[in-house]
Amino acid sequence: MSTPSKTPSDKTNSRRHHQSTDPSMSTRSASEFRTRFEAYNRLQSAAVAFGEKLPIPEIVAIGGQSDGKSSLLEALLGFRFNIREVEMGTRRPLILQMVHEPGALEPRCRFQEEDSEEYGSPIVLSSAIADIIKSRTEALLKRTHCAVSSKPIVMRAEYAHCPNLTIIDTPGFVLKAKKGEPENTPDEILSMVKTLASPPHRILLFLQQSSVEWCSSLWLDAVREIDPTFRRTIIVVSKFDNRLKEFSDRWEVDRYLSASGYLGENTRPFFVALPKDKSTVSNEEFRRQISQVDLEVLHHLREGVKGGFDEEKFRSYIGFACLRDYLESELQKRYKEAAPATLALLEQRCNEVTTELARLESKIQATSDVAHLRRSAMLHASFICNHVGALIDGAADPAPEQWGKTTSEEQSESGIGSWPGITASIKPPNARLRLYGGAAFERVMHEFRCATYSVECPQVSREKVANILLAHAGRGGGRGVAEAAAEIARAAAQSWLAPLLDTACDRLAFVLGNLFDLAVERNHHRDSGYGTKHGEMDRYVGFSAALRHSYSRFIKDLAKQCKQLVQQHLDSVTSPYSQVCYENDFLGTYGSDANSVYRFNQASAASFCLELSDGGTALRDDTTKDQENIRPEKNAQQTTPGKVAEAREALRESQMTVPETPSPDQPSDGNYVGVKKELGNIIEVGARKRHPRIVDNSRNMDHLRVQKAGSLLFMSGDNNSRSGSAYSEICSLAAQHFARIREVLIERSVTSTLNSGFLTPCRDRLVVALGLELFGVNDEKFMDMFVAPGAIDILQNEQQSLQKRQKILHSCLNEFKTVARTL
Repeated sequence: MSTPSKTPSDKTNSRRHHQSTDPSMSTRSASEFRTRFEAYNRLQSAAVAFGEKLPIPEIVAIGGQSDGKSSLLEALLGFRFNIREVEMGTRRPLILQMVHEPGALEPRCRFQEEDSEEYGSPIVLSSAIADIIKSRTEALLKRTHCAVSSKPIVMRAEYAHCPNLTIIDTPGFVLKAKKGEPENTPDEILSMVKTLASPPHRILLFLQQSSVEWCSSLWLDAVREIDPTFRRTIIVVSKFDNRLKEFSDRWEVDRYLSASGYLGENTRPFFVALPKDKSTVSNEEFRRQISQVDLEVLHHLREGVKGGFDEEKFRSYIGFACLRDYLESELQKRYKEAAPATLALLEQRCNEVTTELARLESKIQATSDVAHLRRSAMLHASFICNHVGALIDGAADPAPEQWGKTTSEEQSESGIGSWPGITASIKPPNARLRLYGGAAFERVMHEFRCATYSVECPQVSREKVANILLAHAGRGGGRGVAEAAAEIARAAAQSWLAPLLDTACDRLAFVLGNLFDLAVERNHHRDSGYGTKHGEMDRYVGFSAALRHSYSRFIKDLAKQCKQLVQQHLDSVTSPYSQVCYENDFLGTYGSDANSVYRFNQASAASFCLELSDGGTALRDDTTKDQENIRPEKNAQQTTPGKVAEAREALRESQMTVPETPSPDQPSDGNYVGVKKELGNIIEVGARKRHPRIVDNSRNMDHLRVQKAGSLLFMSGDNNSRSGSAYSEICSLAAQHFARIREVLIERSVTSTLNSGFLTPCRDRLVVALGLELFGVNDEKFMDMFVAPGAIDILQNEQQSLQKRQKILHSCLNEFKTVARTL
């Protein structure tokens, strides 16, 4: 597509120029061009009003602020309106839609309303045009708090003496901001002009006054950045009459007109001079002066220069009339070439607007249909609950690599961190794997076991032991050393195990809380896979937020209930009426049987832990060495990890026969050796009264032992070593009782309670709980989740805007269909 800046031959260009200005152009051709021109003008107005980005062929005038753009626009319009006085070129673009209307003997100018495709009333006085441009510019800049704005002003001018031409006049380039303007105003203008001129469907009309040499042109480099080869640039040398007096010989004129060495071999700029008389004259006189200046320039080149100039090569580029005719013919040609593509694009946009309007109307209808919303919302909630259950039972989608979490990530993101009271690093199997759902739940359960089995019975002070024993001795009680050790173990279990139970509930609640996002993602994936539309409920932000909130509250309530249940179990096994602390004593006679039962419990619990991460063997070896991180293995005894030797010593002591009157040299034994008890009683856990038979058989012996141990604790002199032996015996018994309480609590009570307290409700009661909270309300409260205050009005306003936009685009489409038929 050729322009004067890339004409392959002067003869071809001259012939094209004469064709465009041929007065014998048929009436039919003129009518067709008028139809195309009007269609593009309407489309341009619609694009400005609705923000459409359409590749409409347009001419964009750019140049310095004093390079004559305003004078050129007035000459093209055929009348003056003092556009220079408002300096609108420095603030806001102006789209001039010039319509050649033979019947309009006086200019009829109308401005397009802001944010609308409608035009206002015609402007009677030409001087009022400048005032409207100034007021609109100032109002917009004040509202947007900017020095310049890219939002254009659209003016339509119908006149018998103007061509069918549309030009976008841009703010003029400036080197320095005016007084009162921000310092970055020149940069903002340059950036805005580049944005306006960058689209490839726009023709650049670059003006530069003749007094500026090509080699020193500042703005020519800016144009080169936009259009490096000047392929779509028309260069105009303004104020050409100021340069004429410098030419004396033909070669000087021809060299200047060719602009060789700066614009390229095929670049041919236009040379234009306009009247300098700024006095108020009639429109007819103004047009006569323009023609007179053209004649004077040609006369000077022919008569005032020795040898004249190369008219065959340069005549079609000299004078305002040549430029005006070329712009009109070039735009006409671009319109004709772009019509098919514009028609196709309009059809696409019309379809898009129709689809968007249908979606909006469906949304408005759905918003007002409460029954439909209830059905859709219930279905969506049930799908989410089903996905939660599937994730708990075991699922591998969505991708665990993306959605799963390692143990350290769970600790960090939950804000819980390490286990309370545990200084050692707890490293459960599969800690490095990214897990979620039921797998992550089981890993936390095993981590909880590792944490609890790493807790040792805390060291008890002599003062505490003395307070317990002396109080018993003072009132003649017969609870004995074993009862004192059991009381110490129960207090330690309450103090150290209760925080671990709460932390386990919080960690498990965090794992289950994360399942909501996974369930939503899983639902999206299934919807896209099966082509369903259940995901449409996600567009209702209020309902999605309410569903998420209800789910979170359900999980928090489960965590609260589980904390109460496990605390009840802890209170039960640490109750004074519980026989847990004496089960080892009853099993003393059946030592091998008791150990086998314990080992069976340990082995069955440990069978649930499988190390699947890389380096699992090494990790297992490390955790075996660090016994704080694992529960006792099959061959381990019932004792606190790290206390193996002490446990063996305690076991040997439990198998010894205690004399009725213990010697100060021999530690008192808290085990009831020789007392027969049925093996079935060892599994009884909970608050119940101890059997009188046990108390009766041991009352006298315990009374003697309390008195003996109490005296041993406070002996002085030579008996100090013996007091240490009695104190160690009580601590050892307390450690054994603590380990037994922990084992019974974790293996018999807590594990099953947490599973039934968390997982079973999520499978069986989640959908009912969410349904009652979200849908068991009246219609007004239910609709609050879907319709915000004023939302219906916003949707209806958007609908009206889309309907108006659809109407305009369909009108433009019909016009372009008519244009296409004439091509």
